[in-house]
Order: sequence, then structure tokens, then C-alpha cells
Amino acid sequence: MKIDWLKPLLGRPGPFATVYLDATPSVEAGDREVASRWRGVRRSLAQAGAPAELLDELEEAVSRPIRAAGPHGRVLIADEHGVLVDRVLRTPPPLTFGSYGRVPALLQAARAADESVDHVRVVVDRQGADLAWYASAGGPSERSTITGEHDVITKKAGRGGTTQRRVDARAEDSWERNAELVAAEVDRQVAERRPELVIISGDVRAVALVRGELGKLAADLVVEVPGDSRTSVTNADAFEARVAEALEEFRARRRAGVIAEFEEGRGRGGGAVTSIEDVVAVLGRGQVKELIFADGPGAVGYADGRSLWIGPDPLHIADRRSGIEALGATERIEKLPARVALLRAALGQDAGLTLVPEDSVDLIDGVGATLRWSDTATPGEGAVAMSRDAGRRRGR
Repeated sequence: MKIDWLKPLLGRPGPFATVYLDATPSVEAGDREVASRWRGVRRSLAQAGAPAELLDELEEAVSRPIRAAGPHGRVLIADEHGVLVDRVLRTPPPLTFGSYGRVPALLQAARAADESVDHVRVVVDRQGADLAWYASAGGPSERSTITGEHDVITKKAGRGGTTQRRVDARAEDSWERNAELVAAEVDRQVAERRPELVIISGDVRAVALVRGELGKLAADLVVEVPGDSRTSVTNADAFEARVAEALEEFRARRRAGVIAEFEEGRGRGGGAVTSIEDVVAVLGRGQVKELIFADGPGAVGYADGRSLWIGPDPLHIADRRSGIEALGATERIEKLPARVALLRAALGQDAGLTLVPEDSVDLIDGVGATLRWSDTATPGEGAVAMSRDAGRRRGR
């Protein structure tokens, strides 16, 4: 899963204010209830030492309207320079709270990555298309319209004849030309912005034509969800429910794909590692493609209190201070909770993050990673049973 939206936190010395807020308006009080929740969080942040200017920045962000229907949450992270992260959560956090300290509450923020699917919705008709980009559980971050150049799109009603056949042929040709234009623009935007999913809906004939013209990159990402229209949606709730189902199916496939890649990598040796020690080693070398955390209150390593050392560079990570000093760092060396340090290093090399059910894969210390590349210095996992205490293997 993409976690690059957390990148604004890299290189910031802190302290940070982190807010997790149930942003669902109540039936009776509406947004006043959300404002009341925020005031409680603001008081706790002020008591923890957060300056008034920072709290004002957060309040302005919290007060800004967002386009999200149904139950949802917000996560916001700010420092003295302003709000760095503002993300809508698909489900409200179990607890509305705020924290203020040298390290932001990254683990809960990372969970939002599991909920999010970067996708574009393409609603087509025989004239053109509307595109809406979604990066989180809220409304679209950007909209655009594609208008075809061919405007003869209606067939002529009648009993036939040469004139009608000519008009009908021109209309069908316009549909095809407009579909080519839409597909070309969708291809361009997909190649530029790299969404995880392309959801297409609209006029049945136009959908088929556009899908037939898409290039491989976009075509491989397409999921068709019927029920939307460029003019009106007869049942918006039903359509959004179908979209939510498509996104949930994608999340399940995405997670299953990472697990399969991890298992295959361990099976052949060199393609994946597990245990904190081995994951720290490959993170420090910039090898990680996907960082994997076991998820669940009973997962080994989930809240074990372990810490790691970091330095000024995002790839500075070690289990001892001397390990960071050996890399040449002399300042900004500090100790962080293990999962926060691991996540920071993953961000520094554009790795993704996947949370997996604790019983779905065998992870030592509740952590693993798939790798972009490996060499003779990569920790080997082929003989894990001989090199590690079997009692540390989760589920054993």
C-alpha cells in the first residue's frame, strides 16, 4: 500500500501534534458534534504543551468541510510550520484523541494506508467523460472533463433509407472517435499519476468502446461498476455501495498479492525476509519493496515495547546507537519505538506498507519485508528453522 502521503513528515525534527478524530456528524447535532469532539482534543493537546498557534492551524483544518458521506474519521499531523498530513479515514478511529511529542503517532496513521485505494472514477457517455481522482476515503481531490470533438451522437429516428443510414453511420463513427479521445486522455493521466484502480461507469455502449481503446497499463487496472451517469444518478447510495464493494475486493486482492510475494520470496531465498534484525538490515540498504506488519492485538511484536535507533538520514536505522555512529552520523541520533523507526525507513525508500492478519503469514517478531533486489549480503531466510529459535515463529 502506498504510504507516500506520510512523506511530508520526513526530515522534520518535531515536536508533532497528532489528531485522530471521529468526523461523523451526529443526526441530532450535525457538525456541532464534530466541533465538540475537536474541542476536547484541543484541550488535551494544550495540556500536553502544544502551542496555541499550532492548535489554531489544526482547528482551521478540522473546520474545513470535507466531502465524505457516512461514518468516517480524520487523521491530522502538524508541527510548528503547519498541518503536514490531513487524511480522511474510511472508518472512524476507535478513540478520538490527540498526542503531542517528538514523534507523531504514525502507526495509527499507517492503518489509513490499508483503508485507502488511490483510484480514478471515469464516467463516460457517447460525448465524453468526467474523471474524479480519489486518494482517501473522502471526496475527490480533483475533477476534470473530457469533451469529444465529434458531436453527431444521436441516430435518426425513422423507417430507414439512405439518409438515416448515413446519419446512423456518422453517429456510430462519432461514438468511436470520442471513445478514442477519452481513452487516450485516461491513458495519459494513468501513466502520469499511477492510480491503483480505474473504476469506469456510465453509458453501456460508451463504456465498451472506451475499454476497447485503453492501453494495457490502464486496461489492467479497470473495474467496471454500473450505475453512474454524467447527467444524473438514479440511486447514488446503491452506486456508492457497489463502489465500496469493488474497493474492498481490491484491498483483499492487494493484501493477498503481498502475502503471496512474501511466501514466494522466502521459498526461493533472498526475495523476502522476516524478524526485526533482518528487516532492519535490508531497510538500511534500501532494498525494501513492501514492509509487512502482523496486525491484531495478539500479534507478536505488535506492542512489545522494543526500540530502534535512527539517524538524520531516513535509511539510518540500527538496533544499537553504535550502528548509527558507524554510518558516520554524529547528531540527531535518537531512539524510537521499533515500528515507528521501521515505518520511517520504509518511507525513506518509497516502500509500501501492508498490514496482514496475524494468522495469515508466518512472521518472526510480527514484521517482514519483500525486496526489490537481493545479493550475497542479503540476510538469508531459507534456513530459518536452523538459524532461529522456533519458538519465535508466530503461530508455532
